[in-house]
Amino acid sequence: MARTPSQGRLRFDRLSVRDWIRLVLLSMAVLLVLCAATGAVLLDRTGVRNADLVDHIQPGRSAVLLLQRSLVDQESGVRGFALSGNEAFLAPYEAGVREERRQLAATAQLLGTDGVFGSDLAAVRDKAVRWRTEQAAPLIAAIRDGAGITSVQPRVEGSKRSFDELRALLRVQERHLDEARTAARADVASLRTQRDWAFLGMLAVILVTGLLLALLLSRMVVRPLAALRAAADQVAGGDFDRRIDVPGPEDVRAVGASVDSMRRRIAGELAEAREKEALLVVQGADLDAQAQELRRSNAELEQFAYVASHDLQEPLRKVAAFCQLLEKRYADVVDDRGKQYIAFAVDGAKRMQILINDLLTFSRVGRLDADPVPVAMDDVLAQALGNLATAVEESGAVVEVPDRPLPVVSGDPTSLTMLWQNLIGNAIKFRHPQRTPVRIVVRCQRAGDDWLFRVADNGIGVAPEFAEKVFVLFQRLHSREEYAGTGIGLALCRKIVEYYGGTIRLDTEGAVAGSEEGARVCFSLPVEPTGVRT
Repeated sequence: MARTPSQGRLRFDRLSVRDWIRLVLLSMAVLLVLCAATGAVLLDRTGVRNADLVDHIQPGRSAVLLLQRSLVDQESGVRGFALSGNEAFLAPYEAGVREERRQLAATAQLLGTDGVFGSDLAAVRDKAVRWRTEQAAPLIAAIRDGAGITSVQPRVEGSKRSFDELRALLRVQERHLDEARTAARADVASLRTQRDWAFLGMLAVILVTGLLLALLLSRMVVRPLAALRAAADQVAGGDFDRRIDVPGPEDVRAVGASVDSMRRRIAGELAEAREKEALLVVQGADLDAQAQELRRSNAELEQFAYVASHDLQEPLRKVAAFCQLLEKRYADVVDDRGKQYIAFAVDGAKRMQILINDLLTFSRVGRLDADPVPVAMDDVLAQALGNLATAVEESGAVVEVPDRPLPVVSGDPTSLTMLWQNLIGNAIKFRHPQRTPVRIVVRCQRAGDDWLFRVADNGIGVAPEFAEKVFVLFQRLHSREEYAGTGIGLALCRKIVEYYGGTIRLDTEGAVAGSEEGARVCFSLPVEPTGVRT
């Protein structure tokens, strides 16, 4: 029993978006199979000829060019060695020989050993062997035996003439390859023209099918999605409570339901995020208040250290003065033990004064310094050496500074002078009694955005396990009887360097070149925009 047109329309009306797409794609597939059958034959023929061009002729030509370059490298190396006698010129020659063997094997594998390509390759290989055997090797041997340039000039000319013959063979080989490549390209172009006509037919089928799909998608997908987009834009504008309800096929409605579910989840997460943001604002305010309190506390501590150290000076001076007066006035009454006790008291008071002065200097770093200005490190180093002139002369120390000017950095001249004075003074103080003269080497180099300075010596050095301890305030590695001092020097250096944005450390890998012992202190300071003083 035949179906009526109305029954057919009802059947099509029940098709979903997926069913419509399948129907159109099936029709397109049938037509494409017919066109593809025609194009497959042309593609196969094109592929065979193109594969010959791409996989053999073109790579073979590239291998031949590399072979030519390896031979030219050999000839250039031999000629350079002949003219200079420098063995370094033979490096290209030896590398060219190795490369020649690789490219001969690669060319033979790509182009084969038969036919005109095989004949050309054999001729080039044989001629290259004869040139090396009859020209290059004897010439190299003669130069190595001490022959002069004048005596080997005929050999050089003979080598050139022989290599020119090899160049001619290479040109013939390259011409044959060019001719083969041109012929292959012509064949591929002809086959591609036929193939393109077949593809044009396939393209027409695809265009018609695409038009049908566009019409289908516009009615069944685009319009419902436009409604979905309008609703999503309202949600994106801040209306997170708007419900998304999209009409259309079941699968499009499912997309709308998924988007609405995502909207509800985003609305919940947004509310939670706003609560967390409010909490972070409160916590940030608390942290700012704590930081302000910490800065105020640090300032008070520094002021307290300065005032306490300053006020301790006068009592100590009185203790030392009255002890010395007591020793003078009652020298005939006090016995030797009493004098020794008085000496201990005077020495303790003096050491306390030195310690307080060092502590005052330490507390002033970064607190009383003027605003940073460009400072030439040459000038402050010279000032430090001037301050240490007596110690340098008495110890016989030799201070080596760079030949080129040291850079300009940002800082305070007085603080940077103290930095150099402490580092060089330590190198003099902790000299080794059996290593003379005392050598102190100052070096500087650029390391990214920092200048890296090094002060190395040949003194007693520092054990690696104490590399960090020496920079701690009041830390000493030796007794006062061995080496005088308060243990503040390197701590002061660290405070100065870190105040100006740098770092300081003890390099445990070595000190002065040629010495296995000694110490090397490295510190860095940021690069000053003014650069290096000229």
